[in-house]
Amino acid sequence: MEKVALVTGASRGIGREIAKSLAKQNIKVIANYNNSEEKAIELKKELEAEGIEIDIVKADVSKREEIKKLVKYAIENYEKIDILINNAGISEYKLFTDETDEDWNKVINTNLYSAFAVSQEVIPNMIKNKNGCIINISSVWGMVGASMEVLYSVSKAGIDGLTKALAKELGPSNIRVNAIAPGIVDTDMCKNFSKEELENIKEEIPLEKIGKVEDISKCINWLINDNYTTGQIISINGGWIIT
Repeated sequence: MEKVALVTGASRGIGREIAKSLAKQNIKVIANYNNSEEKAIELKKELEAEGIEIDIVKADVSKREEIKKLVKYAIENYEKIDILINNAGISEYKLFTDETDEDWNKVINTNLYSAFAVSQEVIPNMIKNKNGCIINISSVWGMVGASMEVLYSVSKAGIDGLTKALAKELGPSNIRVNAIAPGIVDTDMCKNFSKEELENIKEEIPLEKIGKVEDISKCINWLINDNYTTGQIISINGGWIIT
């Protein structure tokens, strides 16, 4: 039976590439989006042009009721979820002293709460099937922190803690939980940096280049097919951050 994958935040950037990569491997993909409906439709049409089917589903994964509907839809239509990619995320680039409670709620709910709540809704199906693979998209900033991105850093550090603890709890049910912590990747989030800043960052990276979304999807593919890796935070950053 074909594997079924749910990818949150799949209309753009890293999530989009992950959804495309999985769909091209004959995996049934439910690609979740919230605000970027046009981008999601473009993704669906792009793959259909190649003879590949993908399901796009709108849901705000910062809200429990919408998560419940998303997971219910997936299980009712595909009977199971083998792979969960918690990718949905936003950044907030401002001084910590300028951050508001509204900023905190927006970033933490979108980045961290979504991973908690979507996983919580999906896991019972995985436990029932005694099989599952959960991959959370974290960030190097969750490991070392970033000036002007305190809330984002907090949310990603939370993702790392969630990943490690959940891996221990779910291991006996044959469910693997890992995270990928990208460095600078060529996506919309790079818009926070000027061209000069990006060039300066390149100089700090031993491999002297910005990462590509394909670098992340390759690791996703490996983690899905591997049977003995769990509880790990794998940082793909060109050697920029080594811990």
